[in-house]
Amino acid sequence: MSVLIKEPEAIMHAVQGFSADTVRAHSMARNEPAWMLEFRLAAWRQFEAMPWPEPTDEAWRRTRLTGFDLKNFKPVATAAGAVEKGALPRFLQEELDEMDSAASMVFEDSGLRNSVFHANLDDHGVIFADLQSAVQQHPELVRKYFMTEAVKPDLNKFTALHAALWDTGAFVYVPANARVTLPLQVILNQAANGVGGYHHTLVVTEQGAEVTVVDDLLGARDGLQASVVELLIGAGSVVRYMNLQDFDHSAWNFLTGRAVLSRDADLRWIQVSWGSRLTKAFLDVDLMGTGGHAELLGIYFPTGNQHIDHQTLQIHRAPHCFSDLLFNGALKDKSRSVYMGIIQVHPGAQKTDAYQRNGNLILDPAARADSIPGLEIEADDVRCTHGATAAQVEEEYVFYLMARGLTRPQAERMIVQGFFQAVLDRVPVESVVHKLERVIERKIGG
Repeated sequence: MSVLIKEPEAIMHAVQGFSADTVRAHSMARNEPAWMLEFRLAAWRQFEAMPWPEPTDEAWRRTRLTGFDLKNFKPVATAAGAVEKGALPRFLQEELDEMDSAASMVFEDSGLRNSVFHANLDDHGVIFADLQSAVQQHPELVRKYFMTEAVKPDLNKFTALHAALWDTGAFVYVPANARVTLPLQVILNQAANGVGGYHHTLVVTEQGAEVTVVDDLLGARDGLQASVVELLIGAGSVVRYMNLQDFDHSAWNFLTGRAVLSRDADLRWIQVSWGSRLTKAFLDVDLMGTGGHAELLGIYFPTGNQHIDHQTLQIHRAPHCFSDLLFNGALKDKSRSVYMGIIQVHPGAQKTDAYQRNGNLILDPAARADSIPGLEIEADDVRCTHGATAAQVEEEYVFYLMARGLTRPQAERMIVQGFFQAVLDRVPVESVVHKLERVIERKIGG
């Protein structure tokens, strides 16, 4: 039986515009404790005080917000009036069935639509909960970690907006030495049109823990998504995180994510950008403890008039740490990509080993890829390298494959698939690899 959760009348009035009253009504509708309301209101004041990005800002020189106006969106997805719980639409059920997971949650617009637990996580003290429930049931943990260490509200204009209006989210807490062998799956379907969404992922692991988390983000037609990802990785922990963004091509998408690694922590972060009208993603890995190991891998494939912008930061604060970044993108039609990355080595972070590479495959003359890798090194015993490439499909390769019986479209499709394989080979979940391969096929047009 479907269950309708009605929102208070106040929220229906407040969502007519962005204001402090909207924030209050948003918090009241969720019966949040006073400390969360105070947190939201403080973030709103920060949002109001911060300027919008200007074309003269270095981070925004190549990504303009032309056509973006916050007033064009309903502030929060509760404008739809209700969250329905019950049978999932077929495409969401297929997303769930495709992955062999330990547990899964499906969010639709402002609330949790469905949750399934295939493993008894409680036996190991693992918490996998929607963030709204975690605020009520685990307030001491949420208050300690939520936007306090990794991504703070005042980091940029969109993180302040997110902190004030966050709605859906997953809270993952893995205690010391606990291991979750199968992935934890989170699906967000932003179904309402023209609405702002603010999804949050908070993953905390204690010493020696291990977990894999997959975020699958869909929908947001004519809408806004300003999301935040926080990964707080304890000493000796292993975290695999995948962010699979496939929003509608009319959506504005702003993502800020940061992973903070303690001593001997191990991270592999897979960032996939298929959808949206415009994506601006800030992705940081912060190696704070000796012996940390971080891999940041990305795939993007803009088509039409899509604009995809990734800005990465590999921060080495401690000695004997390793980081490796590989972002590969293919571009079709009149699309554009921007990649800007910095390896930052602090004084005393000796024996740092860091690498950064961005590759771009241009499939149409009107497509454009900008790549700006960089180094900021303040230690004298390090190995840091970076590189960037942008090239069209080599006719020699096409001829070679056609000489062996393939048509030109088949040859070009094989070359593009091979270009992405360097990243796909490092994706740790087989069902995710198959899904990415299908989307690549779709994007190529085959």
